[in-house]
Amino acid sequence: MLTIRTLSRSIDWIVVAAIATLMTLGVMFIYSSGINSEGDLVSSEYIKQAIWAATGILVMLGVTLLEPKRLPDYTVIIYGFFLIVLVYTLIFGRVVNGARSWLGVGDLGIQPSEFMKIATIVFLSRYIEMSLHEGHSFKRFAVSLAIVVVPMGLILSQPDFGTALVFLPIYLGVAFIGGVSPRYLAFLMLTGSLAIVMTVMPLWQGLVSTKPALFMRLFYEAPYVYYVMGAALLALMLAIAGYRFFRKRYYYWISYVSLIGFLGLGSSLVGQRILKDYQVMRLVVFLDPSVDPLGSGWNILQSITAIGSGGFLGKGFLQGTQSHYRYLPQQSTDFIFSIISEELGFIGGVLVFALFLLIAFRLILSIRTLSSAFQRSVVAGVFSMILFHFMINTGMTMGIMPITGIPLLFLSYGGSSLWAICLGVGLCLGIGARRYES
Repeated sequence: MLTIRTLSRSIDWIVVAAIATLMTLGVMFIYSSGINSEGDLVSSEYIKQAIWAATGILVMLGVTLLEPKRLPDYTVIIYGFFLIVLVYTLIFGRVVNGARSWLGVGDLGIQPSEFMKIATIVFLSRYIEMSLHEGHSFKRFAVSLAIVVVPMGLILSQPDFGTALVFLPIYLGVAFIGGVSPRYLAFLMLTGSLAIVMTVMPLWQGLVSTKPALFMRLFYEAPYVYYVMGAALLALMLAIAGYRFFRKRYYYWISYVSLIGFLGLGSSLVGQRILKDYQVMRLVVFLDPSVDPLGSGWNILQSITAIGSGGFLGKGFLQGTQSHYRYLPQQSTDFIFSIISEELGFIGGVLVFALFLLIAFRLILSIRTLSSAFQRSVVAGVFSMILFHFMINTGMTMGIMPITGIPLLFLSYGGSSLWAICLGVGLCLGIGARRYES
């Protein structure tokens, strides 16, 4: 067991410094977002964020003191506890921004779904390690996926689509490192892609397409879609029977494609019922913001304007016009990167990119030095979570990703997401510091 002095020498302080720099930038530009066009400070969010950042660093460093070898014994309890909290939140939680996802009184509250991400990472990693002997089996894929789908379903019921979406890259990262069959992972991604496309297609055909393709109605409009799903199901059953009797490989691939079609179309029908119109509209305006320039497309257009107006060196700290004149919506949370790019320009954007890439690179190096499947999977899960948040949020502000309400970790305003990711990084730092322990 390492002493505190020895542990402090083994911690990756480069990651800690990068995160502290991002947190400092976050507090600075949350402060800037609270200034109006007359130069008056109208928000105290920066004070709360500074407190959350300071306590987040303490949480991150405190978690490194935990013994990673003992963590697997408690993963079931951690996962089960937060599942119960999610159910309680779904029934008794507070509604914020249309989602019943908060617990608390007055201005004090937490978002349990953020901590559920870390709980899912450690429990999924534990199962991946315990099932190594099963190799590429379908059972291993199905059980590991179920571990992720259960909390996703509860979070979607709140409904909080953005937070639920983060669980998919977490699963893919952990499952890939853990040796789940790439064939099954590809199946999951193809099915999900088909479901998303067919969920958006009705609005796209009606609002954007100048020449709607009539044959596409077969894949999303009742009763035609039911006929297509029935045909896919029939092809699946015949292919399974053919493979069982003749053992020809092409029967397997026919069943593979048929099941993707059946589940993808079925999921799209569920998505059309569950997702609200504004959520589907976000995906449509991502493809063409001009469809609704004063509604759902406004956010993207104003964000792109803010980033473009910053130029190479920016307008200067506290000199942003898009944010101070309140053209940018959710500017301290979803669009914090837009403010940074407007006031610090291209150089500021590159700085943020470099810090995130540095953190990601150090986590990848850590994975390569770990011998425990559990520990590799935990680091992979946290890495996937950070990378996905970064790619989606920055892409969203630049108009190359749909608006999903996913914050930019370490920078966006919010205590729950900040503490949760600090908890996750703390686990990674503790694991990395003990990587050479016998």
